[in-house]
Amino acid sequence: MRAFLLATAVSPLVLIATQASAQDLQTRTTPPPPPSATPSAGGDQVQFTASALQYDQNDDVVTATGDVRMYRSGDRLRADKVIWNRKTGKVVATGNIAVVNPGGDTAYGDSIELSDALKDGVVDNMLLVLERGGRLAARKGTRSLDETVVLDDAAYTPCAVTGSDGCPKEPSWKITAVRVVYRPERGRIYYKGARINLFGLPTLPLPALSNPIGGDNNNGLLSPDFKYGRVNGFEFAQPYHFALAPNRGLTITPRIYSAVLPMLQAEYSALNTLGSYKIAGYATASPRSVDLLTPTPPGTPNYFRGYLDGVGRFQLSPNWSATASVRLVTDRTFLRRYDISTDDRLRTTASVERIDRDSYFAITGWYVQTLRVGDRQGLQPIALPEIDFRKRVKEGLLGGTFEFQANSLAISRPAGQDTQRAFASAKWDLRKLTPWGQEVTFTAFARGDVYNTNDTLATTVASYRGNEGISARAIGAVAIDVKWPLIGSFLGGTQRLTPRFQIVAAPQTTNLAVPNEDARAVDLEDSNLFSLNRFPGYDRFEDSTRFTYGLDWSVDVPGFAFTTNVGQSYRLNTRATLFPDGTGLSRRMSDIVGRTELRYHDFVSVVHRYRLDKDTLVLRRNELDATIGSRSSYVLIGYLRLNRKIDPTLEDLQDREEVRLGARVQFAKFWSLFGSTVIDLTDRREDPLMLADGFDPVRHRLGVQYEDDCLRLGLTWKRDYQDTGDARSGNSFLLTLAFKNLGR
Repeated sequence: MRAFLLATAVSPLVLIATQASAQDLQTRTTPPPPPSATPSAGGDQVQFTASALQYDQNDDVVTATGDVRMYRSGDRLRADKVIWNRKTGKVVATGNIAVVNPGGDTAYGDSIELSDALKDGVVDNMLLVLERGGRLAARKGTRSLDETVVLDDAAYTPCAVTGSDGCPKEPSWKITAVRVVYRPERGRIYYKGARINLFGLPTLPLPALSNPIGGDNNNGLLSPDFKYGRVNGFEFAQPYHFALAPNRGLTITPRIYSAVLPMLQAEYSALNTLGSYKIAGYATASPRSVDLLTPTPPGTPNYFRGYLDGVGRFQLSPNWSATASVRLVTDRTFLRRYDISTDDRLRTTASVERIDRDSYFAITGWYVQTLRVGDRQGLQPIALPEIDFRKRVKEGLLGGTFEFQANSLAISRPAGQDTQRAFASAKWDLRKLTPWGQEVTFTAFARGDVYNTNDTLATTVASYRGNEGISARAIGAVAIDVKWPLIGSFLGGTQRLTPRFQIVAAPQTTNLAVPNEDARAVDLEDSNLFSLNRFPGYDRFEDSTRFTYGLDWSVDVPGFAFTTNVGQSYRLNTRATLFPDGTGLSRRMSDIVGRTELRYHDFVSVVHRYRLDKDTLVLRRNELDATIGSRSSYVLIGYLRLNRKIDPTLEDLQDREEVRLGARVQFAKFWSLFGSTVIDLTDRREDPLMLADGFDPVRHRLGVQYEDDCLRLGLTWKRDYQDTGDARSGNSFLLTLAFKNLGR
């Protein structure tokens, strides 16, 4: 039967009683009441439906039974039975209760007692499921007029309380407390006499605690860090987040050490309509190494030490953007000593870009800070500014595409060579398909350069200096590139065999008249074999006439993919080349380079890159990267050997051999073991000056971790074998404890 009760002043319906036991966080089977199909006619009116309605005139009691549903101003109540005693003002709901308030919080229970104004009430054995995530259960709950909920002997968790099979399970973690106060208008829960329980076991006592709900930007403690290292001793870090605004926040992290002075870390982040940025800073005082080759002597005084790390990107318009990153440190060992980073160079850069469909414009600057032992900071380049403009014009000559470029760069060094450069270039490409299926690309390229150089004698490598003062040069090249894809079936799949041939002709260029700032690290590999210029950068251009030939082969069958390519080049003239010995390009006939990749479903991925000596077929470059396994358990293998015999005076990657291994094994549903290692295998075969025996560990890592949708708990052991000043080798241990949904 449907009835309409006369209205009196009523406010949101709330809380609920739960099942028999206190702190029962399991989901109830009672579905919440659906929204009312007929909106309330006024703020003081209550709508309800029920199977039966009785009114006792003698006792002035109204009784509604049979799937009772009550609605008032966004509040919804569902129960088996509702009794309203109009004399005493008591309203009692019993049997499979579910109450939803205007904020979407849902309460479940078996009985609830309210005042006749339906504004406040008391609930025993309550469960409250929050709309913004998480749930509260308590022995007793009280709701006041301002919708504040006070819970006694309560528990809170944002974790799942059922497994993937739908069966009930204990949440990974929960907070139990003597008293809990839930303030919906603040979106926050406050605890007294709290304790965090892991896997059902009480662990960390927290006499006073609060946490936000809903994932908004709120003040509060974040997950702590616990660490032990040989140099700094025991470390405890406790970050605290300050919500300065919905789009801005500041996180302050004091780091306390047992062996050295504390360190303060601060991170500020903001998001606005144009983009976002973040900047972090570290500051402390400790003994600082002057001689990086020996340990810091006892009694060395404390110096200020710190690190600044920032990044930002802003989209100023659909075409214009600005990006910047800052990485600056007070000394060369700070990052390694405090286990912040293992980088040996830091780059600070800023750029303004404009990009549309056919053009690109950018103004960029760089500052480089070296952390390498033996490198002079005064020789590091400061590139400011680089101005680059490119324009593409389609449907040009004979239907080809033109690309025009103008570029200028200024490089200064406090104690080294300074260079200014400007050039303009034009490139024309025309791609055609022949009746026999060959893909033919015609290319013409021209460029003019102007350089101004000062203090050239400060550069120790003569071939990198160029002439003092102003120099100019002209560059030109034409090329024809032919590919002939041959496609057919193979083993139930398809295969593609593609012979490739290229001719490049370029007149002799006065390369040594200009400095070499950006084309120093040269090596022939599969990625640049068919490039118009095998030098990286702009300061060197490969002249002469050469033929390049290669072969690509790929096979694709269900679940399996295999690709490989191999190639070589031949230069016609016999004059001396700019390419140093060991690059694979210093002779008329180049070395042989190739790349092979094998994939099997998502389980196996193997990539092998190599360079073979053209005369002896000795491997001059041998590089392997392999991944075997699934997302839960896998092995990573990396191997590199460079045997190029490069002149050690050149600023290039020296010969070395190393292996990198990593693995993760999931031995239970949420438990896994992981580890990694880097081992230097370089010996006198690669470096005659090497004193190591060919097995020199660099760093190891081994750990165990538990991780589910709500908790990450792990213990990691790391060992570093390299000594650099006060950044000493030794063991360190890290305890990771992260409550992933706290504040969700």
